[in-house]
Amino acid sequence: MSAVVTPAGSPSVLEAVGNRPLVEVDGIAKIFDVSAPWLNRVLERKPRLLLHAVDGVSFAIERGETLALVGESGCGKSTVARMLVGLYRPTRGRVSIDGHDLAELSGPAGQALRRRIQMIFQDPYASLNPRWKVADIIAEPIRVHRLLAGEAAIRERVGELLRHVGLAPVDAARFPHQFSGGQRQRISIARALASQAEFLVCDEPTSALDVSVQAQVLNLMRELQKQGRLTYLFISHNLAVVHHVADRVGVMYLGRIVELAPKRTLFATPQHPYTRMLLDAIPDVRMTGRPRTPVAGEVPNPLNPPSGCTFHPRCPHANERCRIEQPVLKHAPSGGRTACHAVEEGRI
Repeated sequence: MSAVVTPAGSPSVLEAVGNRPLVEVDGIAKIFDVSAPWLNRVLERKPRLLLHAVDGVSFAIERGETLALVGESGCGKSTVARMLVGLYRPTRGRVSIDGHDLAELSGPAGQALRRRIQMIFQDPYASLNPRWKVADIIAEPIRVHRLLAGEAAIRERVGELLRHVGLAPVDAARFPHQFSGGQRQRISIARALASQAEFLVCDEPTSALDVSVQAQVLNLMRELQKQGRLTYLFISHNLAVVHHVADRVGVMYLGRIVELAPKRTLFATPQHPYTRMLLDAIPDVRMTGRPRTPVAGEVPNPLNPPSGCTFHPRCPHANERCRIEQPVLKHAPSGGRTACHAVEEGRI
């Protein structure tokens, strides 16, 4: 058993550390029933409609690591994020934190585990209660989990957290609408750290911010990770941001991970055709002259996905096998894992 120190200096004991990853996700799926009401289906003779938002996603995140999930809108990134913090219950599969199944824990044990998991949302204003002062927003996790006794100690802790994210203790007396977007996101980060969290799920935390403010928030998150050994799942569609913060990158398409590799490997030698298309969409400011394949086609209807490899209607390397057989993640020569028949067969 070993201990780490959170950014504010409060010790947090990690149970059964060993060599086990902090987060393990095994084949999770989420199916939403988007059917019309029962009576409408009977009268109009319509079948049930099931949306497979996530379909068999697996990965692990080591302590102190940042795993980024990227992909086009609607690929299932945010649904994965919500399953990892318990907002959605997986239709099938398993999410474990430090070896404990997130779905099986209830009562005090479950509350203690969930205290170690927090989420930073995309819109910092919508995720903060506009009727509460900043002091109450940040202090809420402390009070709920009974981490400190006495209002004086709580006020002091709130001041420490505000200083830690680059704000001043006097800001605790203000309301969220009195801050800029970047400052509100810093408040969201302070609230996440208030529970002595070890795993932060960040759902596009900088997409609503100006570019200069994005850099400030991202640098703050990296600094907090170094100080407190925080572990991040970072959701984004901005590959430039992912390149700045991630250690490993998972590329999602229609609810599945199609490539998972270390950041440097993925950006230097992408394997899956979809990953290559995403990287080719980045402006070539260095004018390297490298041939680039423009992003073609549109994302298929998730209510009626293609058979076999769901990317095959847009893939220039698709063959008959791709149209029939669904690929699975396999180790690629580059060092990552890729779900692609063309890569497996050496055609690309």
